[in-house]
Amino acid sequence: MRPMIYYVEDDTNIRELTVYALRQAGFEACGFSIAADFFEACNEQIPDLALLDIMLPEVDGLSILRMLREDPRTKRVPVIMLTAKGAEYDTVFGLDAGADDYLAKPFGMMELVSRVNALLRRTSELGADAAAAAATTDTLRCANITLSVSEHTVFAGGVRVELTLKEFDLLHTLIKNPGRVFSRDQLLEGIWEMAYAGGTRTVDVHIQTLRQKLGTACPGAETVITTVRGVGYCAKAAG
Repeated sequence: MRPMIYYVEDDTNIRELTVYALRQAGFEACGFSIAADFFEACNEQIPDLALLDIMLPEVDGLSILRMLREDPRTKRVPVIMLTAKGAEYDTVFGLDAGADDYLAKPFGMMELVSRVNALLRRTSELGADAAAAAATTDTLRCANITLSVSEHTVFAGGVRVELTLKEFDLLHTLIKNPGRVFSRDQLLEGIWEMAYAGGTRTVDVHIQTLRQKLGTACPGAETVITTVRGVGYCAKAAG
């Protein structure tokens, strides 16, 4: 069965072109101009991935994202934000609200399809890994942070931390290799499974929001992730 993708975009030309490109790439795709139609479709079928524009009439994309994350049925649906805004504030705000990736307009259809494929692949692999690990001990600890792969949970100082798919993958990669320094390119290719011009900024933004969430749950937990100037990031080794 082909993955189903929902796209909320009020510009008819962009919406129809994107839906067409996704269908040509082998996906099932449906487009919606407003949030109400999108959520009505979700009641009939939960999508495998959602594309959300930020600037929408009535209910904006960030509000749609929050509602998706608050609903147990759609909480784990991967979301890519598509927006004309390129400011770092909007990017950070979207990622912090629970988006898994973002793409600024104007975007190329080949890049969009590549991002969709990468995110769906990561989601599928995470589900397979969780199932395989369910019968084994898969808990990782680093300082006051505890991460369970099979349960896909993170606790900092005993407080649960809600992370997006990419934030979870980043933290998992770092704390299962304490003391190892990963370059931004390594993280980008290993977690996003792609390399693209200017893309390492995506890693920095995700690290920033990850630290904020850890520190909010347990002050000081954010220091587990250290920046190695000129190289990249690592998790503190024990001792």
